[in-house]
Amino acid sequence: MKKILLSYVLCLFTCGLWSQTLETKIASTSAQIASLKAAHDSLSGTLEELKFQSLRHQLAQVGLPETASCDEVIYHSALALVYDESHEQAKWVAHLILPDVATGTEGRTNDFRPDPLIKSGSAVDGDYARKTKTPEGKTKTEGFGYDRGHLAPSADFRYSKKALSESYYYSNMSPQTPGLNRGRWADLEDAMRSACIARNTPLFVVTGGILNSTLPKLEQGVNKVSIPNHYYKVILDLEHNEAIGFIMPNSKCEFQLPHYVCTVDSIEKITGLNFFHRLTDDAEQKLESVCHIDFWLSEGKKSGDVEPLDATRLPRNTFNTQQASLYAGKRDEITVCGKVVSTKLSSKGNVFLNLDKVFPNQIFTVTIFQQNVPNFSYQPHEALKDKTICVKGFVTKDSNGVSGIIIENESAIELHEE
Repeated sequence: MKKILLSYVLCLFTCGLWSQTLETKIASTSAQIASLKAAHDSLSGTLEELKFQSLRHQLAQVGLPETASCDEVIYHSALALVYDESHEQAKWVAHLILPDVATGTEGRTNDFRPDPLIKSGSAVDGDYARKTKTPEGKTKTEGFGYDRGHLAPSADFRYSKKALSESYYYSNMSPQTPGLNRGRWADLEDAMRSACIARNTPLFVVTGGILNSTLPKLEQGVNKVSIPNHYYKVILDLEHNEAIGFIMPNSKCEFQLPHYVCTVDSIEKITGLNFFHRLTDDAEQKLESVCHIDFWLSEGKKSGDVEPLDATRLPRNTFNTQQASLYAGKRDEITVCGKVVSTKLSSKGNVFLNLDKVFPNQIFTVTIFQQNVPNFSYQPHEALKDKTICVKGFVTKDSNGVSGIIIENESAIELHEE
């Protein structure tokens, strides 16, 4: 009996020591992991700052317009600008679209705020909207009819949380009509990102409003921000020796992107700015005097575009892609028919099917979110390409004015037979 008790005591003692040793190892390993994570985060921060330094160096060497003696170039992490105090916005904003944008996952921050580097003070919230307190103590925001339009678009910096957040400084904003900001201007930004990704090469971009002393002002605002009548954007692909310019009115643009194309030279004459002046005279002259639209807008000009289906030949309660927009936001479940002319499987696994018009000029998009893709017995982005289909559902409209239907399974789609 004594031997049994002794063995039992020894077992408890040994197990206790073993348990303590195991807990010590767990704690030690956890501490090592935490230390490695801290080192990883520190090195990642250092690497990002080194990339920013390289980016700013490239901008200084190639991307900045020629400056006047009174101009002060303001550098943020991934963009540079010259602020025009008389108009309370940038004279121009220069940045690079990097191929990293293809895998970037950062989303909108909406942290609009004054730019701390503008010595005279940049525009503020009160320049674009008025905030008041209701009797219930809630904040009521009354806009002045204009969007806070990004000059360098936030989506161009989705590879970096810091750079994307800095794109929300008011020094990067200009009052754009919703028709422009959410329409062709957004299409242009999308097209340039697509061009960067397709060719895997960085693009130098300079953007601004065409500023002059006769512009109207946002009189309701604190600083009376000027309202440009037109905006310009110039883009340079140094690797392929191609450049292009765009000018758009500050209103809804009825025409497709090629209508707004112009040479960089022509924008220089209108704005008085000298873009890409650090290039050799010969290279600058060749790049800025011509523009090859097909090189830049090949995705948007594919012959895959087709006319919407003849509405008179469609069954009852069935509509073509142009008619579909009339039902956006309504409670009517309808059927929309069109040809799948372009598709996309996003990095997050979402599927997009564009009917009748290819990206970036799409007019109707069928969306299948990643969690619903397994509901299909085929790969929708592959199997439905070039097929004419009919989709049943409720029509929505996104911030860019593109209509569409979100579907969850293949029963919502049928092949259309005329």
